[in-house]
Amino acid sequence: MKVNVLRLDHRIGRDARITTHVCLTSRAFGASKVFLSGEEDKHLTESVRNVVERWGGDFEVEYRKNWEKLLEEWKNSGKEIVHLTMYGEPVQEVTTKIRESPKDKIVVVGGAKVPTEVYKEADWNVSVTTQPHSEVAALAIFLHTLFEGKEYDLDFKGEKLKVLPTAHGKRVLTGKHE
Repeated sequence: MKVNVLRLDHRIGRDARITTHVCLTSRAFGASKVFLSGEEDKHLTESVRNVVERWGGDFEVEYRKNWEKLLEEWKNSGKEIVHLTMYGEPVQEVTTKIRESPKDKIVVVGGAKVPTEVYKEADWNVSVTTQPHSEVAALAIFLHTLFEGKEYDLDFKGEKLKVLPTAHGKRVLTGKHE
C-alpha cells in the first residue's frame, strides 16, 4: 500500500511554513508523495525537492490545481481517500481497518475551510482528537498509527546527509550513504 497526501488550499505567503511541514512530515513518516492544491508555489515545491535531494529517498511533490479532479481520478482507479478532520471516527478505532485494506491511500489534510465534498468523497473521515489542533500533528499521528511505528526505521536511499543519533551534540555524515 502506497500512501500519498493531499494538502488543500495552500496560500502563498500565508501557508508556506505549514505546507512545508506537511511535506516534510509526510516524507519522514513514510508517505510516497504530496499533492499540493491552492496557489501554485514553485519556490516551496523546489525547496521540498531540495530536501529530498540532500536527505534521500524517493519522495515526490506535485502541484495539482484541481483537487476535485485528483480525488475523482483516485476513486475511479479503486484507491481510497482518508480525510483527517476533528469530526471523523477516532484514529485509534478506525486505523486497523484502514491498514487492512491493501489499496493505495491519499490522506487529505485541510486548509482554511474544507469543502463538504471532501467529507462525502472520503472512504474514512478520521479524527485525531476532537479538539482544534495542527494538521501537521494530525498527519504525523495518523501516519505513525497507520505504519505502526515502522517509519522509525525507514531507510532514505541516496542521502547526502545522515544524522547519527547521539545523546549530546550533533553528528552528521556527509556524502552518499547507501
